[in-house]
Amino acid sequence: QVQLVESGGGLVQAGGSLRLSCAASGRTFVLYDMGWFRQAPGKEREFVARINRSGLRTYYADSVKGRFTISRDHAKNSVTLQMNGPTPEDPAVYYCAADRDAHPPTWRGESLPSEYGFWGQGTQVTVSS
Repeated sequence: QVQLVESGGGLVQAGGSLRLSCAASGRTFVLYDMGWFRQAPGKEREFVARINRSGLRTYYADSVKGRFTISRDHAKNSVTLQMNGPTPEDPAVYYCAADRDAHPPTWRGESLPSEYGFWGQGTQVTVSS
C-alpha cells in the first residue's frame, strides 16, 4: 500500500504559477503510476495528468496541456504538478492518486478515477483574476 499527502495548494493569481507536491510513503512508490485529478464544487472529479512508473511517459487533459507539467522523483518518493498560467477554470481541490495496475490511457490519453486505488486528502487551489 501507499499513503499520499498533497501540499502546495493556495491562492494564485491568474497567469502566475503554483507547484503542487505529493509525498508518498512506503518503499514501493516506483511500482505505481501516479496521477493528478481535480474536483470543483458541483462537478465530477476530472483527470488532470498522469505519469507512468518510470517517469518516461506523461499524459495530460486537453484543458491543461502546455500549461501544467507532471514529474516524479523516485529518490524523494514524490510527484509534483507544476501549474503555469492558471486560469479561472482551474480552481478546484487537487488530488494525487496512485495506480498499481498500470492501466493504459483512454483513447483520449486520459485516466479514469476508478483506476486508482490510493488517494491523498486533496489540496485546494484558488485562482484570483
